Amino acid sequence: MMFTCVPCGDPWHGPALGARKGVAKTARAPRAAARSAASPKVARDRKGRSLRVDIHCHYLNPEVQARLAPLDPAPHDPSRVFANALTTEVNVKQMRDRAAKLSTIEVRLKDMDRMGIDVQAVSPAPNQCCYWTEPGLGLEIAQAVNDRLAEIVATWPERFVGLGTVPLQNVELAVAELERCVKKLGLRGVEINPNVNGMDLSDPRLGLDRFFARVQELGVVIFMHPLGFTQGARLTDHYFNNVIGNPLETTVAVSHLIFDGVMDRHPKLKIVLPHSGGYLAHYWARMDHAHRARPDCHTVIKKAPSSYLRKFYFDTITFDRDMLRHLIDKWGDDHVLLGTDYPYDMGEVDPVGLIESVPRLARAEKDRIMGGNAARLLGIKR
Repeated sequence: MMFTCVPCGDPWHGPALGARKGVAKTARAPRAAARSAASPKVARDRKGRSLRVDIHCHYLNPEVQARLAPLDPAPHDPSRVFANALTTEVNVKQMRDRAAKLSTIEVRLKDMDRMGIDVQAVSPAPNQCCYWTEPGLGLEIAQAVNDRLAEIVATWPERFVGLGTVPLQNVELAVAELERCVKKLGLRGVEINPNVNGMDLSDPRLGLDRFFARVQELGVVIFMHPLGFTQGARLTDHYFNNVIGNPLETTVAVSHLIFDGVMDRHPKLKIVLPHSGGYLAHYWARMDHAHRARPDCHTVIKKAPSSYLRKFYFDTITFDRDMLRHLIDKWGDDHVLLGTDYPYDMGEVDPVGLIESVPRLARAEKDRIMGGNAARLLGIKR
């Protein structure tokens, strides 16, 4: 979730295409170019235009929020625990001002049209992944969230696909709800948070290898979204627990998935990382160096850590065309997907304009990033 002040007061007043500054200086990576040439055709609408699919957008379920309120969820939410008074004030105002965008589909559809988005892969507001609850209640909450998402998809099937939630605090219940999401509700995967009550996703106490194995067997997507940094005591001021903490939380979680062998054991997992993949996607060489230099950095995996990072997918929320160009150069246009973080104000309000502004990006590459890759991962066929 994203909470900051938008000085202009209009969340859709993004920078114009011509205002995107800078020219990327890095040459296109040969590996990325080779992957691009082999990429499949993209999904297209009835007029032949490539679909534009938003992989990163959220829906807040008002009924679930009302049910959780008496349980006082605030102490379990790092984005609220590690926030000063001004940040809390801004957050409360944002939730009030954007309630319709979060929960009213008719408002959402108008915004999608304005942003040039054909399909949203809509996922829960990250604070509605309630791992802090007792497992039975966590399952009930997840079922309510998932049922509503399925209802939205059924009502507007041309505009939405759904990513549900599961109670990761209990692996048996998580696997059961995953199967219900996919097989009964028709959702295309699940959103998860990068930790479970402070435990890493690879922590043996959670036993989540069973969950990852079933995700891989079903061939569905995991969208891993943070909720601030779990140990964010130094990130309270200046909204740092979002600005710094969200990408840091993703970086730590992905590092554990790689170094603890989850990606080695489940090589066909399809995990999408928000916010351009956190810091690791842009500073990967340090972990490769550590893997070569130190015995304590290769106790589990034998291959270079970045070889596992290549299996992940990254959204386009970089806020900078040069940074997006670098992301594409390194990981390939087949592993980068349009994202907005709708409707929060730390999101990208002009996602199509940002992609169009990237220098030396061919039309076919833009089409894959804008929607072809997401359509392939999510099974969207037109």
